[in-house]
Amino acid sequence: MPTDAGFNPIDRLAPTLRPRGPVVMRQEWRHLLFLHWEVPAEAIKALLPPGLEVDTHDGRAFIGLIPFAMHGVRPRFLPSLPWLSNFYETNVRTYVHREGKDPGVWFFSLDAANPVAVAIARVAFGLPYYRAKMRLQVGPIAGPGQALIYGSERLGVGPNPPRAEVEARVVGPVVPAELGSLEHFLAERYLLYSVRGGKLFRGQVHHRPYPLQAAEVDSLDETLIAAAGIDRPDRPPLVHYAAGVKVDIFGLTRVKGELSSKSSQTP
Repeated sequence: MPTDAGFNPIDRLAPTLRPRGPVVMRQEWRHLLFLHWEVPAEAIKALLPPGLEVDTHDGRAFIGLIPFAMHGVRPRFLPSLPWLSNFYETNVRTYVHREGKDPGVWFFSLDAANPVAVAIARVAFGLPYYRAKMRLQVGPIAGPGQALIYGSERLGVGPNPPRAEVEARVVGPVVPAELGSLEHFLAERYLLYSVRGGKLFRGQVHHRPYPLQAAEVDSLDETLIAAAGIDRPDRPPLVHYAAGVKVDIFGLTRVKGELSSKSSQTP
């Protein structure tokens, strides 16, 4: 099992197992497109809060852009409401660990097309959500593969808002990622970190393994990664697609002491 934390391998299986404790929310993630670029680990390290370290695969660090659709988002004991529970989202993220354990996700931004969900997520989970105008088209195209068109534009941030336009095609069969592979490292992430009230928290989700498929990008125009402070390489990304998974969300757990105010994710 690959590692970059001293001589002991990072346990990447444990986070995939269903945790103890009550489920606080349920939701479904559909039409996930995973776009990843290798970037210098030092560029990411400079943007992380104390207590987190850059997680790498064979010494390589990555930045990800992931557009998808959220469905049935709701607290555990409540029904879903179409006007509130279904919306599109695009996140910019990287991968981290704590002292060689608990590999997870650090979000630089999460753009969502639902102002109520944005407000709740910022307060309840301390995540850097932003309101956005978004769209998703799924359908056949001339030639092989299923067509996917994603669009996102952040709202209320001036004349040149961060945005993303992606056209892609799904071109391969479903092949779940194997433990230890790069695909598993990039996609199978079940822990997340956030800063709330000057403290570092860890959350966890649970779902079946992603039904990953190979995909290709036909066109890409995005500035969300630059808005996060990362200089994205000018080369094609690694691309994967997953049709969807049903997800259980568990509550946050405090994992660190006081942090400096500059470390907060939420502006």
